[in-house]
Amino acid sequence: MQQDKHPDYHSVVFRDRAAGYAFLTRSTAVSDRTIEWDDGQTYPVVDVEISSKSHPFYTGTARTVDTEGRVARFEKRYGTGAGGQDGTDQDGAGRDEADQSGTN
Repeated sequence: MQQDKHPDYHSVVFRDRAAGYAFLTRSTAVSDRTIEWDDGQTYPVVDVEISSKSHPFYTGTARTVDTEGRVARFEKRYGTGAGGQDGTDQDGAGRDEADQSGTN
């Protein structure tokens, strides 16, 4: 293996300021700022906007999608599907007898 080809792999603290959470790991990330960790050592610190402690998927606070509104909007735009109540296509033209009987 060639020497001096790989980046420096060292201990780094990643800090999620939104959640007040930090963790120590090894990385090639560099930072000018440092923090004193629980073990008394000083490590570079990288601030991140989101982590597993603040991401809605991992915290269980994900928003539910308004599926009822989507279904209503779809039915308004395209009708209720086969055997619709008004018997018209989206452009207002009527269907022929073969389409209404369900046979092709």
